[in-house]
Amino acid sequence: MEIWGETAEGFEPVREAFTRNFREYGELGAAFALYVRGRKVVDLWGGDSRPEVGGRPAPAVPWTADTAQVLRSVTKGLTAAAALHLAERGLLDLDAPVASYWPEFAAEGKGRLPVHWLLSHQAGLPALDVPLRLEDVLTWEPAAAAVAAQAPAWEPGAAHGYHPYTFGWLVGEVIRRVSGRTVGQYFAEEIARPLGLDLWIGLPSGAAPRVGRLVDLPAPEAAQAGPSGLRVRPKQAVVDAYRDPASLTARAFASVRSVVNLNDPAVQAAEIPGAGGIGTARSLARFYAALIGAADRDGWASGEPSAASGWEMPPRPLLGPALLARAIGPAVSGPDKVLIVNSTFGLGFFRHGPTSLMGSPASFGHPGRGGSLGFADPELGIGFGYVTNGMQPGVTGDIRSRTLIKAVRDCLAVTGRG
Repeated sequence: MEIWGETAEGFEPVREAFTRNFREYGELGAAFALYVRGRKVVDLWGGDSRPEVGGRPAPAVPWTADTAQVLRSVTKGLTAAAALHLAERGLLDLDAPVASYWPEFAAEGKGRLPVHWLLSHQAGLPALDVPLRLEDVLTWEPAAAAVAAQAPAWEPGAAHGYHPYTFGWLVGEVIRRVSGRTVGQYFAEEIARPLGLDLWIGLPSGAAPRVGRLVDLPAPEAAQAGPSGLRVRPKQAVVDAYRDPASLTARAFASVRSVVNLNDPAVQAAEIPGAGGIGTARSLARFYAALIGAADRDGWASGEPSAASGWEMPPRPLLGPALLARAIGPAVSGPDKVLIVNSTFGLGFFRHGPTSLMGSPASFGHPGRGGSLGFADPELGIGFGYVTNGMQPGVTGDIRSRTLIKAVRDCLAVTGRG
């Protein structure tokens, strides 16, 4: 397997770990990028961007420097950042009732539910009594109306549970009501374009040929020998919850009646802010580096090569220190009514813990079902972006991202850059 891209001196083991994912852990096509205190130190890609599995063999389409990939729930971090950006500008009050911006949301006793409970998965709205049709998802308004009309599954604020799909419509409609723009438009105009990011919530038609094909894969047997702490087999309670169609878990992940084919160009072009974002690994890493303002830290990136060389520094942080501290400070922690394990959330971000699979206790970000992962670690000063088209089982990360995280941490320990 030939791996393309660059690694800065001292980060060669990260390239080895990325290669190992192909050799031992079933990787098909993937990319990985890493910023450390404002400097892009890793930018790698390899494999087949449009693999055929279980069908007629097709010629390989090599992953290139510009290949983008569907991010699944990694998208939630982008959506959360758009809402927080509005709050930073003083246009959105996170403590105000959602209904003050979106009057229809007051239905079923939700009139006093504050905006920040949407972001921290405390709203009690992870599932819909009447699942959406695909056409509802593609046209937005029916999805927003459905979550506004839905009665909570628990008393809002009394517990938390992951909102796999509904998070995007809940937060996205608040963004639309406040800004007058869709979440995809707001993210593109206020975050992606100023930062030069190839990250989209709603894919532009011109970018469609760049997108890799998602393929479902089993977990590799070699994962049994992976880094310590990996749970290869989920708890029986988790298995039972997913298998029981009446469980809140199963209903939450089935909020859309028909299967949403994320390889469908119409789906990729739609704005599905809970699961349908698309982007490159380097842009995902740069996005998280910008959230923590890594380029403004201790000057470690002095001597940076010019932008023409392919290395660049993110500008000042997207969020001010007070709002960032609130956004990444644990808002809830403990038993998750949907994931059936303990989880910890800030405002839209997973926090480090058994289910988040990130760098250090300071890290925050979001995994995507199947393997992709983006996060920042203010303590280590890193922005991390990993995307893959090989969809292995799991909602919160797997052996491949853990292999990369371990290599990154080992390199930082050796170089003293963390």
